[in-house]
Amino acid sequence: MLASSSVLAAGRRHSVGRRWDGTVLAAGNTAAAECRVERWEDVVAVAAGNVHTARNTGRSHTVGLRSDGTVLATGWNGDGQCDVTGWRGVTAVAAGWRHTLGLLASGRVLVGLR
Repeated sequence: MLASSSVLAAGRRHSVGRRWDGTVLAAGNTAAAECRVERWEDVVAVAAGNVHTARNTGRSHTVGLRSDGTVLATGWNGDGQCDVTGWRGVTAVAAGWRHTLGLLASGRVLVGLR
């Protein structure tokens, strides 16, 4: 499924890819909605994060950067890592353990973390 992707990222129990046309595919564990990317379009970059929990449930999140500098996120949001709705002018994204980062052209970094 992800073989036609041009940009790939891997989380703890899921993988995400961006097709050449800017749509996004995801495969793997869906326990935390980390693979809900059906309507993601015009995406230029993807990132996948993960959360290690005591029960080893594999909670994760997925982040997408659109060509207009807005950011999409889905998945487990227990620490605010998916709270990116107001992010604008972002040039790069990264997803880590319980957080999301967005880089602005000015060099300022936005952090999705409560």
